[in-house]
Amino acid sequence: MPQRILVVEDSRTQAMRLKLELQRCGVEVEIAITGTAGMTAARTHTPDAIVLDVDLPEIDGYSLCRKLKSDALTAHIPVVMLTHRDEARDTMHGLEAGAEDYIPKDSFAEQNLMEALRLLGVL
Repeated sequence: MPQRILVVEDSRTQAMRLKLELQRCGVEVEIAITGTAGMTAARTHTPDAIVLDVDLPEIDGYSLCRKLKSDALTAHIPVVMLTHRDEARDTMHGLEAGAEDYIPKDSFAEQNLMEALRLLGVL
């Protein structure tokens, strides 16, 4: 059975781009465009990993990550934050929220994401 990744990203264009890239690696991908939808999808579908943006409607990514990590149904799911926020304090905030990795959206973001998912054993 292929691995499943939940992408929580409010930009439909970026979400579809990530979905296509991950599907090329043989992964099933679900997309949620709000923090609330992301929490529901994580609890309902129990993905093998979650790629999470920080700037989301309804619940920001940091708060969502903390909720995911405190919920018995989702605490074991690795979270990789992928965001435009690239200050050191933002990275620390993401890691303190429970993310396994924090990747700024730059020209190497997709390659860094794929490598992070490989290191987590998802790809």
